[in-house]
Amino acid sequence: MSLLIVFKLLGSLALLMFGMKSMSEALQKMAGPQLRHVLGAMTTNRFTGVLTGMLVTVSVQSSTATTVMTVSFVNAGLLTLAQAISVIMGANIGTTLTAWIMAIGTAGGGEATTFDISFVSYIGFFVGIILIYMKKHRYIGDFLFGLGLLLLGLTTLKATGTSMDMGNNPAVTDFFMSFDPNAFSTTIIFLLLGGVLTFCVQSSAAVMALTMLLCSTGAMPIYQGIALVMGENIGTTITSNLAALSANTQARRAALSHMFFNFFGVFWILFVFRAFVDAVCGFVGYDVDMTKETAGVAAFMENAGKLNFVLAAFHTCFNVVNTFILIWFIPFIERLVCWIIKPKKVDEEEDFRLHFISSGIMKTPELSVLEAQKEIQAFAVRMQRMFGMVQDLLELSSTSSGKKKSNQETEFNTLFSRIEKYENISDNLELEIANYLDQVSDAHLSDDTKAKIRGMLREISELESIGDSCYNMARTISRKYQGKEDHFNDDQYNHLHQMMSLTDQALTQMNQLLSGRKEYFDVYRCYNTETEINNYRDQLKSQNIVNINNHAYTYAVGTIYMDLVNACEKLGDYVVNVVEARTGTRMH
Repeated sequence: MSLLIVFKLLGSLALLMFGMKSMSEALQKMAGPQLRHVLGAMTTNRFTGVLTGMLVTVSVQSSTATTVMTVSFVNAGLLTLAQAISVIMGANIGTTLTAWIMAIGTAGGGEATTFDISFVSYIGFFVGIILIYMKKHRYIGDFLFGLGLLLLGLTTLKATGTSMDMGNNPAVTDFFMSFDPNAFSTTIIFLLLGGVLTFCVQSSAAVMALTMLLCSTGAMPIYQGIALVMGENIGTTITSNLAALSANTQARRAALSHMFFNFFGVFWILFVFRAFVDAVCGFVGYDVDMTKETAGVAAFMENAGKLNFVLAAFHTCFNVVNTFILIWFIPFIERLVCWIIKPKKVDEEEDFRLHFISSGIMKTPELSVLEAQKEIQAFAVRMQRMFGMVQDLLELSSTSSGKKKSNQETEFNTLFSRIEKYENISDNLELEIANYLDQVSDAHLSDDTKAKIRGMLREISELESIGDSCYNMARTISRKYQGKEDHFNDDQYNHLHQMMSLTDQALTQMNQLLSGRKEYFDVYRCYNTETEINNYRDQLKSQNIVNINNHAYTYAVGTIYMDLVNACEKLGDYVVNVVEARTGTRMH
């Protein structure tokens, strides 16, 4: 019988955790892109940053999701680290709504009038499954189903705790009574216990639910329960910092600022622990001094039923007061985390790692798409830089200054080697981003996100083709430079520079699109540039035939010349393909 109760307890916690996860993911599917735009637009100062972090976290029911979005914006340069810290502070306030949902779900201590909230969960299941099969509103259905699972888990947890009668179980009550409630060491022990439990379970919501169960049944005194809640705040930051170990510098700084925020809060509240808890209890209407012997069992259990709201109110008050204290010291926190975590110095040519994507911090599939977009943006910038090297290589191949031949050859070969390394980097980037997107696509995604992933897979394929084109142009230039063919004449060099300038213009327009919002991008500018490149290619092709017939240069030189012209035109086609993939339009 006891084994059955244990499994009911564990199963109800599993329902609770899965319900929270389903709710969060459904909300992100419904409002993910809009929330990202709100997050970027509303964080103009530290106060609006806190408000934004709070509202976004309440909306998606996941402080992790808010943190991931925030870090992404910092990496993209859309938010400063100081603004990100303010958003994370707001996320700490927003996440306390979960505790209030649990308090309502497990409310009631006596036999009297307690509304059976499992009734709401069954309504959620019924309406949710209808909406899921309707497809048009299936994300609302997913949310209602997640809410139903959450409430069912809470009511099952409450029923299991009631059947265990932990408040009258001598073994349980003796364990908690063995700790001196007035001793500072007791607070520290339960604080550490809450941190360890949260770290092990990887869910502060599950530990909060257990704490409410123990307190509302009268098994655990309120001060020890509050200490467990404080420990949960620390445990969840340890988890996020471990997840950020494999992430980039800004992600680790954001995670460290989150840890500093919660550790500082726990530090100061230890000095005013009793007074703060008593104030919260007074606000909720809980009598701290009531005992079962003096008030009777019925009155005691009714009083204990308010403990859930005491825990939720403490969680909210703690984070609100902590934010009010630390919001004035955000610049100091920023300098502190930057001093502790310094960026790694890496050779960009030798750095094959992804800068924005980190498997360790990826918690929400919908938002991980944003990470991939930032990586593709960096990929595109790198490809334009590679094309700039090709232009420099052409310039070197035409140099006829007073430089020593050996110095010129060394400079040429060094630049060619860099282009070769960039080509290898582009191959690695394509594979790594594609593998990441493949992992993301395994999750349950919205149709909009699935379409984005298909577009991004095409984008990285075309960007890798741009890298191949650049490398092939460099090889063509090198073959001419190292061979016995004559130099291009001045007209050919001028024509190639003009062609490359048009191609670079197309690459610039592509990067403007990838770094901004597609709604503000004029796709016809890119189309006009591509038309100009094609027309110029046709013009040079006709002129090349005339020049060869007139013996202006040899056929071999004309062939190499047109290879470079055609490569630029082909590269322009790849640019158009990237623009089409991002905007979802068809330009050809």
